[in-house]
Amino acid sequence: MMRVLLAEDQSLVLGALAALLALESDIEVVGRASDGEAAWRELQRLKPDVLVTDIEMPGLTGLELAQRVQRHELPMKVVIVTTFARAGFLRRALDAGVSGYLLKDAPAEKLAEALRIVHRGGRAIDPQLALEAWTEADPLNDRERQVLRLAGEGVAATEIAQRLNLTHGTVRNYLSEIIGKLGVSNRIEAYRLARQKGWL
Repeated sequence: MMRVLLAEDQSLVLGALAALLALESDIEVVGRASDGEAAWRELQRLKPDVLVTDIEMPGLTGLELAQRVQRHELPMKVVIVTTFARAGFLRRALDAGVSGYLLKDAPAEKLAEALRIVHRGGRAIDPQLALEAWTEADPLNDRERQVLRLAGEGVAATEIAQRLNLTHGTVRNYLSEIIGKLGVSNRIEAYRLARQKGWL
C-alpha cells in the first residue's frame, strides 16, 4: 500500500485529489495540508511514501518543500501537480529532486499511474514540458531570484537590502546584473519575464 500526503491550498482541489486517490485500492491518503509549513510538519509526523504538492502555497512553496525533503534526505518521493506549465518551474523542480511533475488539466487516471511509477523509483514528467525544459536554461541564481521577487512586489532597494542583510549597493548591483542577463530595460520587465518563464 502506497501512503500519500497531499499538500494543496485550494480546498476544492485538495478534496478532489483525495477523493480521486481513494478510489485506488493500492493508494492510501494518510494526510492533507493546506499550506507549506503544515505540509512540512505532516511529512515528518506521518512519513508518507509520496508527497503530492502544488507549487504556489502559503508558507512554503511546493518547490521549497521539495528542497527541504532533499536537504534533510527524507526517504520519500515528491510529485508536483500544478497549473504552471512553465519549463523554468520544471527545471527547478528537477534540481530539487522531484520525481513527478504533472499538470492539473491532465486526465485523472494519469495521476494514480504517475504515483505508481514514482513509487517504483521511476519519473513521471509531463512530456511536452520536459522537452521545453531543456531548451532554455534559467539564468538566475537563488540570491538574484530573492532580490527580483521583492523588487517585483514593489519593495524599495533599501528595504530589500535590510530584509536580505545586504548593502544598498549590492542590491543595485544584483538588479543591474538581472536586467542585463534577461535583456530587458528595467526591474518590472525583468520580474514579468522571469514570472512568465517560471524562473521565479
